[in-house]
Amino acid sequence: MSDSTGNGGREYDPDAPHDFPDHRLNEVLSAIRSDPEITAYLKAQNVNAVARKGYNDHGAKHIGIVRNRALCLYDLLKRGGVAFNGATQQGVDEAEEPVIVALAATLHDIGHVVHRDDHVYYSIPLAADLLDRLLSDLDFYDAGEAVRMKGEVLHAILCHHTAEDPLTTEAGVIRVADALDMERGRSRIPYEEGGRGINTLSSQAIENVSIRPGDDSPVLVEIEMTNAAGVYQVDNLLKAKLDGSGLEDHVRIVAVNTKGDDSLVERIEL
Repeated sequence: MSDSTGNGGREYDPDAPHDFPDHRLNEVLSAIRSDPEITAYLKAQNVNAVARKGYNDHGAKHIGIVRNRALCLYDLLKRGGVAFNGATQQGVDEAEEPVIVALAATLHDIGHVVHRDDHVYYSIPLAADLLDRLLSDLDFYDAGEAVRMKGEVLHAILCHHTAEDPLTTEAGVIRVADALDMERGRSRIPYEEGGRGINTLSSQAIENVSIRPGDDSPVLVEIEMTNAAGVYQVDNLLKAKLDGSGLEDHVRIVAVNTKGDDSLVERIEL
């Protein structure tokens, strides 16, 4: 059984026991973290989002959080017996499921280097080129396997956008994990620079997000917020991502207002 949720689902621990084969994933994570092109993208993609548009973080910090939470979410779903179909239907090993998740989480926002608006559609060709090189460098896959892995990663990247329908459980994980980066640190820069849009203010209201095994579902997401503005993050962003993800029956969300002086919202359960 995995220990990766002992920190509230904040960080995937490669040395912990997991409810899935993790040897391939751990090798890929090492390659991702040391890849200079990926590092450059993660830095550059924040310029349009934060510096030019005044949005919340979409750079290396956001990507690290999404990747960690996606892998912890994946681990809990595997523990709960939830079936994954992406790798299986492509005829590649179960060990490739978390690789698909990790690669898609890492590359899902690189389209921001082109523009914030419609960034998901710019992410596809950029990630495709990067995956051609990366999958070849990893030397794990023959030509057919590389094509299948590339297709699954690109599908998961595309479907983090709510306008697209995830056709795999792996893609559903990316879609939900993207919305789990909602704590106040994400909006620190736009807030300090005077940003008072709903994305910034609602994120400032989120104190803590944890992911753990649920009593009546494989996954329980617990959110602590300090005022009613946080409802926007829970209802308009996280719930919108969960709806249509394929994970609706497997993930329960509980949000609690930790400040007793705000009686507008005390508890939300989804």
